[in-house]
Amino acid sequence: MKLFRICFSGTRFRPLSFEVPKPLFPVAGVPMVQHHIEACAKVPDMKEIILIGFYQPNEELNRFLASAQQEFKISIRYLQEFAALGTGGGIYHFRDQILSGGPTAFFLMNADVCSEFPLEDMLRFHRQREGSHCGIILGTTANRKQSLNYGCIVENQQTNEVLHFVEKPSTFISDIINCGIYLFTPEIFSHIGTVFQRNQEERLQEEPPCGRLSEVIRLEQDIFTKLAAQKQLYVYKTQHFWSQIKSAGSAIYASRLYLNRYHETHPERLATKQEGGPKIIGDVFIHPTANIEPTAVLGPNVSIGKGVTIGAGVRLRESIVLHGATLQDHCCVLNSIVGWDMTQTPMTPMLKLTVRLSSGMGV
Repeated sequence: MKLFRICFSGTRFRPLSFEVPKPLFPVAGVPMVQHHIEACAKVPDMKEIILIGFYQPNEELNRFLASAQQEFKISIRYLQEFAALGTGGGIYHFRDQILSGGPTAFFLMNADVCSEFPLEDMLRFHRQREGSHCGIILGTTANRKQSLNYGCIVENQQTNEVLHFVEKPSTFISDIINCGIYLFTPEIFSHIGTVFQRNQEERLQEEPPCGRLSEVIRLEQDIFTKLAAQKQLYVYKTQHFWSQIKSAGSAIYASRLYLNRYHETHPERLATKQEGGPKIIGDVFIHPTANIEPTAVLGPNVSIGKGVTIGAGVRLRESIVLHGATLQDHCCVLNSIVGWDMTQTPMTPMLKLTVRLSSGMGV
């Protein structure tokens, strides 16, 4: 069994996350979290996918889970936390569910990352070192300034052991950063349990007791630093693309990465020039229900959702158009997200998103 945790919050993603939970926001034409599920479904011996988060399930989430389970022929469940428990607290709370069936290892992934998800490579890396660790962190490299925004990893270059881990350091530590994708053995729960017991004891000693929950545990701050000191972690470094999706602008960057990846994984999702159809430049996704005038020019890096209407002479590039939106004749939309059911005219001011498309870390 392999698992990944899904976080349904994200204030920096507002107002887009008011309409749908952030992991269901469409990136390159499909819900953000579907890219994770597609990667998981390719891993041999995958038994189940469990989504964990502090989000009240609704009809849209249930419909997505049912559709994904049918498409990928694998059990997919959602477990709701009673409170936001952190990256470690959520899996510890549901440890019995995760350990059901006796898995030898499981994956844990944050929902707001964009990646090629080299899960099979991580699994091979794990098996070569089996018995000598309780976790593997997927890492990538960043420049000195970017690294300060992430968990930084100091490794033994010969063995790939993690020697030191610091979450968002105040000064430069290392150019190897944490990608938020992990492979753990069940032993991780004993380490999380130790932190849980310590939290409980500290809470009982407080006068007066504060409202802080003992169950709130953060892997990055509460677990990884100690495991690094005990030589219980390895880092597997990827050379493939990776980015976080923390803001609306970074969703456009992630869409660009996934659209480019479709040439190898899902060429059928990329639009091609058709007789009597719009002009296509570069990588473009068009939902089959979209209605597009043939004089429109689309791309590069454009994703067009369900039921979208695009008028004559429209120019659209580096943008995501969400379902039900209408772009009237002769609109020019650049570096933007067009909201659900929005009508855009040539005279309507657009809220443009600043997108650093040259940076491997996104926005």
